Formats: sequence, structure tokens, C-alpha cells
Amino acid sequence: MKVNNDLIGSNLTRTMLERGDKQIWCAIDNDSDKQAMTEYEGYRFTAYITFFTDGKFYSTGGVSWSYAVPIQLGELTQEEVGL
Repeated sequence: MKVNNDLIGSNLTRTMLERGDKQIWCAIDNDSDKQAMTEYEGYRFTAYITFFTDGKFYSTGGVSWSYAVPIQLGELTQEEVGL
């Protein structure tokens, strides 16, 4: 997902991992970035994402997810992570 050539959502997480980030706190879901952010309210579906392979994001517990949106108190931007 790109908006105005800015990295957002799962694409931002994937790029952060490629850059060498080790653990990224993310809202997670298997349906979409939008659903991940909806489920994020109350921190119900969040995890530290450690790597991306074969089209899946993996958390520290080894669970795979299709979508992982980097979060803080809200979705992180490209500028906030230094990309």
C-alpha cells in the first residue's frame, strides 16, 4: 500500500525489516492493514515482528501474520522511522 509515494502499513514494516530493524511493534491481522488497525484498539492484536519471509510476517513467538502495521500510539509514518 502506497499513498503519495510514502511507505505505510505492512510495506513500511517490510522495509524496516529489510533495513535491519530487529523487533517492530505492530498491529497484526490476516485480512488487511485496515483490519489490523481496527483490531489494534485496546492492544488486542499486537506483536513484535522480527522477520518477513515467503509473504508472511513472523512475531517473536513464531506466529505468522499476513499484515503487520508498525505502531506507537498510532500508525507510524515513514519519517518517524527514518526512511
